[in-house]
Amino acid sequence: MPEFIPQALGYLATLMLAISLMVNNDLRFRWLNTLGCLCFILYGLSIGAFPVILTNTLLLLINLFYLVKIYTAQEVFDLLEFKGEETLVKKFLSFYQKDIQVYFPAFKQEITDNDIRFVVLRDLVIANMFIAHLSADGTATVKLNYTVAKYRDYKVGKFIFDKEKNFLVSKGVKRIQYTEVAHKGHALFLVKMGFTRQDNGSYLKVL
Repeated sequence: MPEFIPQALGYLATLMLAISLMVNNDLRFRWLNTLGCLCFILYGLSIGAFPVILTNTLLLLINLFYLVKIYTAQEVFDLLEFKGEETLVKKFLSFYQKDIQVYFPAFKQEITDNDIRFVVLRDLVIANMFIAHLSADGTATVKLNYTVAKYRDYKVGKFIFDKEKNFLVSKGVKRIQYTEVAHKGHALFLVKMGFTRQDNGSYLKVL
């Protein structure tokens, strides 16, 4: 085996583990940590370092255990409408203001008529806040669909757009659109949720 391959595996493993410690999402942390462990195991095999192999095999098993736990967890999701003046809503928006601006830079805390407003509770914890303006033709233009970082595993999105589709329809929603998407990760999320990118750069999903 060429000498550079073990070194490359070692550096890659170190990079993966370092990145995993910087993410604030449990699922991403476990996957990155798992990849780092796999690289370290291959690195250990390539240089005959049994302690490295043993340590990272144990860590790999721990990561796999928690990944199975995450994917099989039976969480309780619920949807709760709000008017916009509630103290808890204001505190939520204030607390996550900086991160909200990254994903929804045009969002303003204002109450307008014909808005659909709700929060998604995940085991009774606010995981998401959704605000959209509903036009007469049934188009809901999203002002805010902010999910707290630790809950960005697509479960909230599936709950809103799939499981609670009937709720949206009952409000008169025929289609949902994002007029602009400021974050690449958010654009990827929308595609996974069944939205299609339009020629003008907007994203649209027909219910």
